[in-house]
Amino acid sequence: MAPEVIIRKWGNSLGVVLPKDYVEQRKLKEDDTVYIEIAKPVDLRHLFGTLKTKMTGQQFKDMVRKGSL
Repeated sequence: MAPEVIIRKWGNSLGVVLPKDYVEQRKLKEDDTVYIEIAKPVDLRHLFGTLKTKMTGQQFKDMVRKGSL
């Protein structure tokens, strides 16, 4: 599993710092070539909306069946 890191500005560039335990586990050292995959967290609430009130799964299914959603 990839570590969660924060992008920081370094001069005119951007960079990340890998956690020490992650580096040690993978035996990484200076000048090693590595491949990274970038995945930015996305807030899906604007796509799917949120429920304004808490309800059970059964209450939600009943509401959908009635067409109240």
